Amino acid sequence: VQLQASGGGSVQPGGSLRLSCAASGFIFGVTAMSWVRQAPGKGPESVSTISYDSRTTEYASSVRGRFTISRDNAKNTLYLQMNNLLPEDTATYYCKQTDFDSRGQGTQVTVSS
Repeated sequence: VQLQASGGGSVQPGGSLRLSCAASGFIFGVTAMSWVRQAPGKGPESVSTISYDSRTTEYASSVRGRFTISRDNAKNTLYLQMNNLLPEDTATYYCKQTDFDSRGQGTQVTVSS
């Protein structure tokens, strides 16, 4: 299983970023996927989850209404559109198979003025 997140960066509060996660080594199109984040000195936080067919999505209360998870099964890619970013969104973001603990290489998101 390989999961490679990208698209992070440094933005000002109120800005937007779109994260991508390229998946390989498993049948992506039948696998529920999640985004998790981990801020320095804190434990991992589940951000959002999407079912294999995109029919069901879930969000942490801290990001609901600002973040949108999506996927393209034809491209084996998971996305996270992040709008109205806040300083507390600063973290390393990882994608993972929802039902498994392992996660791939993350991408850093920094929100500051």
